[in-house]
Amino acid sequence: MLVSSDASNLNDKWVVKELEERTGVKVDLQFYSTATYAEKLKVIMASGDLPDIIHGPSLAEINELGGKGAFAPINDYLDQLPNFKAMYVDNAENNWVMKSYSDDGGNIYTWPIYGLNREVNHGFLYRKDIFDKHNIPLWTNTEEFYQALKKLKELYPDSIPYASKTQAWIFRDWGYGWNIAGYPHNYNEDTGKWELAFTKPEYKEMLDFMKKLRQEGLLDPEFVTDTSANWTAKMTTDQSFVTFDWIGRLDMFYNQVKETNPEYDLRYGNPVGPEFKIRSLPMISSYGHAIAKNENTEVSMKLMDYLTSPSGAELMTVGQQGENYELGADGKVVYPELKDLDLIEIKVLEDKYGMWVQGFYTRTDRRSVYYNYTEKEQEAQDMMKDMKLPLDPVLKFTDEENSTIADLAATLQKAGEEFSAKYVLTDSYGQAEWDAWLQQAKKLGEDDFVGAYNAAQARFDAE
Repeated sequence: MLVSSDASNLNDKWVVKELEERTGVKVDLQFYSTATYAEKLKVIMASGDLPDIIHGPSLAEINELGGKGAFAPINDYLDQLPNFKAMYVDNAENNWVMKSYSDDGGNIYTWPIYGLNREVNHGFLYRKDIFDKHNIPLWTNTEEFYQALKKLKELYPDSIPYASKTQAWIFRDWGYGWNIAGYPHNYNEDTGKWELAFTKPEYKEMLDFMKKLRQEGLLDPEFVTDTSANWTAKMTTDQSFVTFDWIGRLDMFYNQVKETNPEYDLRYGNPVGPEFKIRSLPMISSYGHAIAKNENTEVSMKLMDYLTSPSGAELMTVGQQGENYELGADGKVVYPELKDLDLIEIKVLEDKYGMWVQGFYTRTDRRSVYYNYTEKEQEAQDMMKDMKLPLDPVLKFTDEENSTIADLAATLQKAGEEFSAKYVLTDSYGQAEWDAWLQQAKKLGEDDFVGAYNAAQARFDAE
């Protein structure tokens, strides 16, 4: 089984031994570091000498290779896979995977992951201590967001209130508030059609707003080039006060500065944009798990099926009660062997027991420490409970559509991001440059790109 892990001696970990005992299957993990895994996967895929179970290729790659006989169709083994069948065939809420993940011939080669995503993982973050100090209320709409940044600039003239480290991803992250749920392709719930995000009128409205912020010194002009280190320095001093990032940063930044600034209080903020929404994270994801077609296929299928059971989810992401974890008075999982650690997170469990190894689990147990939120992280979950955009349909493409998308997606995204950055950063850019960009997008293949999505959507709707 090919997995990604920075742990050492992975095959000697408790989880591997316990899994072997429970299933009777000899488990041999072939593992590479997270930094080298993608490159190693390419080499292994090119060699044609596939391990019994892998993860990482795209859905299109898996279906193409599956059709050529490299991977085994899961649907051929359903009578031996009670957990997969219950989760993805018999469950009316989840069985869309059978049509969305399968190939043109109706065969499904990829094994989904269930329950990995947390409800809210990213969003706008703001310095609550500074907002409170100056009686600046948390914004509840885009105008209030703008006024808050202006007030901060007045109070701290040398600052640039909004800083960013995500470079071109800022256009994706902000886009959710402008009802752009996909990037670079966006599904319009009102029309039932797919569009290129970069040419939507709402996208231009967002760029115009960002441009105004930049011109008034409210948005850091280094947003497309800033490094994580520079951004951290700005957000942990009084150079910048608002950003967009991962919720783990709420406590991470406080821990970095608490000795010198115990009042530092980074909190989750509201969305920005007319829709006032954030993205939804799917309960089911494809991480490219596939099972090689060889003499071990049946055993590999059964092993993956066990990992998809509630028992398998507990083993791979929590452990075994009485063996390595107990339930505390509050009902939460505690690890007696790790009681001296200040923080037990999934990397600790990976190093100690072999849990949470990327590619080695197909379902998670929500009791895991991964879903334990700090006070600030829980606040984010509660704030955004009913403020998420609907998920886009998951489509199945023909080989020709996959080829069209593969040919055009990167070009359109690169051109769209380059234009967006120029539009925000260049004072002279306006309607004429926007109109020219719309023409350029057409020449780069916008119609063919969204046409592939809309053709797939038409088949999806007809099923």
